[in-house]
Amino acid sequence: MGPLSPGGVCGRFAAGREFRFPRPGEGASGSQGGGGRCGVATILAPVWRAPDWKRPVPKPPLPVAIGPLLRADTVRGWVYALAGAAWSLPPVAVALAVTAGVARSWPAGLRWVCFGAVFAALLTAGGRPRAVRARCVRLANRLLRTGLPVPVASPGAGPRDLVRTPAWLALHMAVGWAVVAVTGLLGMSAAVLPAVWLGGGERIALLGLSVRVAGGWRGGWAPLAAVGCLAAAAWLCAGSVAVLRWAAPALLGPRPAERLAALEERTRLLAGRNRLAQELHDSIGHTLTAATIQAAVAAELMDREPEAARRALSSIEESSRSAMDDLDHVLGVLREGKAPTAPQHTLGDLRALLERVRLTGTEVHADLDGDWARVPAAVSREAYRIIQEGLTNALRHAHRAPVTLRVAVAGDWLEAEIGNPMTGGRALGLTRPGRRGQGLTGVAERVRLLRGEVSAGRVADGRWRLVARIPLRSAP
Repeated sequence: MGPLSPGGVCGRFAAGREFRFPRPGEGASGSQGGGGRCGVATILAPVWRAPDWKRPVPKPPLPVAIGPLLRADTVRGWVYALAGAAWSLPPVAVALAVTAGVARSWPAGLRWVCFGAVFAALLTAGGRPRAVRARCVRLANRLLRTGLPVPVASPGAGPRDLVRTPAWLALHMAVGWAVVAVTGLLGMSAAVLPAVWLGGGERIALLGLSVRVAGGWRGGWAPLAAVGCLAAAAWLCAGSVAVLRWAAPALLGPRPAERLAALEERTRLLAGRNRLAQELHDSIGHTLTAATIQAAVAAELMDREPEAARRALSSIEESSRSAMDDLDHVLGVLREGKAPTAPQHTLGDLRALLERVRLTGTEVHADLDGDWARVPAAVSREAYRIIQEGLTNALRHAHRAPVTLRVAVAGDWLEAEIGNPMTGGRALGLTRPGRRGQGLTGVAERVRLLRGEVSAGRVADGRWRLVARIPLRSAP
């Protein structure tokens, strides 16, 4: 089948299907394979090029000229400029009153100097509070889309930092008055020109000029001039937005000390949320483990000892309600972004914890010794969580074998030791193959933060033992 046949390349070209001219200097792709490309294409390639259908079509100039009229940024910029002009009215009024009362008999030049000095003093005093700067940042973020961080409390600022907010206020007021005045004149011109033209024409004074607007087709330029005035006002608003956005980072942006304070605040927030996550893991994990064991005990005793089964189910209900309260508290803290205020468990709550563990049918031999009043509050809270996690781990793996707990205050150290036989917890479905918990990792983190010592693992008698030693006083 040759290239000129109905099924050849030139035939498919005639049918409106596949065809490509080679680029200049590119030979026919079928020169070595015999057929497949039309030889005429090679001849015409240097003098004829296929159109580039992907080339973007240029936009007409009119939509580009009036583009700012159609953008929301223009309206927000005009509103922001109007706010700057409005904010300038109180200090201008005070400066005028002071100038009129103090410098009434002074020469005109000195009166202007007095007015400027009073106005600058008012701006400097009004722009120093952090609340004023925070309000400026929020308004700029909302209307100018600057994306600046809201200032936070930080150490004292230098002289350069004290004039940044007053300088921004002065720039905002100056740009505001310029935009409001010019756009007002342009808007009035855009309204007057078509009205005079539709009224039959007349000579008017416009922007300090005497303009003759003829009626009929001779004055047809008036509507176009009105559109031009609106476009100029829109471009002025867009330009003012660009100028203010350019100046905002330098005048309203955070200082190095504020960046450091914001970073510290963010670190505290993340640390608090991490602590909440650890607390939730310990509380919910312990409750679910105990509830699982109690449910298994209730199933075994349902027929033989229904009263014991009912006690186990009642304990499941109570512990589940407590877990739901903990979960609601944590979710509320995360939603509001505030520090946790609910009371936290301490070593004084150990006996209640042991009673809940015994309700699962697990025998716990506890040896609680020492003066716990000497234990600092932070150490007491963390020790409770460490013991809770140790008991939870024992419930998961000991399969209701006896668990030993020893808590003692010896010298300047708080010691907690938990031991249980290594019988495995898979019979109750508490552990899964290949699944690695995070409880011991959390215990190690808590002890390390308190500058203590922790060890966990199998000992010589085949038992699992967790030992944590926490100093009662922080090391220097």
